[in-house]
Amino acid sequence: MSNPVLALLGRGLAAGGAAGLAAGLFSLLAAEPLMDRAIRDEEARSAHSHEGAAAVQHHEELFSRSTQHAGLVVTGIIAGLALGVLFAIAYALVHRRTPQAAPWRRALVFSAAAFLAVSLLPGLRYPANPPGVGDSGTVSDRQELWLASIVIGVLGMLLAWQVSVRLAERPAPVRHTAVALTVIAVLGAMFALPGNPDDVPVDATLLWNFRVLSLASHAVLWGVFGAVFGALGLRAATVAGAFATAVGNRSAGRNGWAQHHDVG
Repeated sequence: MSNPVLALLGRGLAAGGAAGLAAGLFSLLAAEPLMDRAIRDEEARSAHSHEGAAAVQHHEELFSRSTQHAGLVVTGIIAGLALGVLFAIAYALVHRRTPQAAPWRRALVFSAAAFLAVSLLPGLRYPANPPGVGDSGTVSDRQELWLASIVIGVLGMLLAWQVSVRLAERPAPVRHTAVALTVIAVLGAMFALPGNPDDVPVDATLLWNFRVLSLASHAVLWGVFGAVFGALGLRAATVAGAFATAVGNRSAGRNGWAQHHDVG
């Protein structure tokens, strides 16, 4: 039998690659047209400034949009692989006592919690903005705020899990209410962080559609990840069960032969 940790890492890499590919293709087909429109709007705004023409020309010399489109899918796959490794390690730590039990349900629950902690809650506090939006001087500040929201989200989900574990003997409504209140408290902690320091001079409809599609791409990522990770877990459990049954039958056959031989 293979090492359980290595098996989990393999499942994480396979699920992460598939999820990254799915999310990258979704973004390419659904979100990129909006990004192209946002870039055209930004170029139009920049053209009215003194440095706009030079700035636009500088951006055009770096990477073409077709190159960026291809890079989007490749980046999605690479990010998915990295998330797969982290997910597998976290999964192994949380379920270290019974790593093989209930693989489908656990994978879906774990993926939903990851989506909540890493994507949904931080996205509510700091919604995604189209490219070209924001002052270049505030990039580091915005990145720090985003990372802080993710840290709060992850720690909050760990706290919610601990609340659920400690209230496991209580009635389900009590446990679920406590977990929900914990999540609300985590969201409150996120909104205690400073707001986005930059204005977003983008058409309201375009901005809304972009943010919805950005969040949807995260949902695709974690949904596909949970489904593939869980399906591979079910397959591994089936193979392990068949192996155990075969070993048991072989052992029973040997014992029966030995008993018959002794009687004879």
